[in-house]
Amino acid sequence: MPASENKAQPRPQVMAGVSMRDLLAAGAAANVISTPPRVPDPETTRAAATAAAAGHGHREAA
Repeated sequence: MPASENKAQPRPQVMAGVSMRDLLAAGAAANVISTPPRVPDPETTRAAATAAAAGHGHREAA
């Protein structure tokens, strides 16, 4: 077999099919899901409790 027939043919480049925008969106979504919820601010919680005690909170449905 001649040496010229022994050369490997170049393979065509294959695109992954995922856009950079999709990759960035997936990373942002994973970050949101994996971040634990924030601890409520004590002043905000206290103000909500005071408003609820004064009757300004949510009322039960009839």
